[in-house]
Amino acid sequence: MKAGEGLKPSCTGVRIRFSGDERAVIDGAFAETKKLIADFWLWEVNFLDEAINWLKRCPHPMPGSDAEIEIRPVFEAEGFGEAMMPELREREAEMRSVLEKGESNL
Repeated sequence: MKAGEGLKPSCTGVRIRFSGDERAVIDGAFAETKKLIADFWLWEVNFLDEAINWLKRCPHPMPGSDAEIEIRPVFEAEGFGEAMMPELREREAEMRSVLEKGESNL
């Protein structure tokens, strides 16, 4: 497993609409979607605007039709503040260390 932090709600995200060569930024929250293709890329950026600029340079995901790609921040341990008990912080640090070393015995 490479990541498992969880995505924040769509109200914290944006979507990039691809229409031909045009790119438009749409702020969340978004209406419920019945058909949603879910996949994700994990980028490390300092600000949401940086992620938006990266995505605007991506190739059109569905040439010949309009498409949208949603960007959402990831929950991180720091975001849980005091609610994340010290034992959980230690366990998360241990799991990250194991993953960085490429070991699989969690």
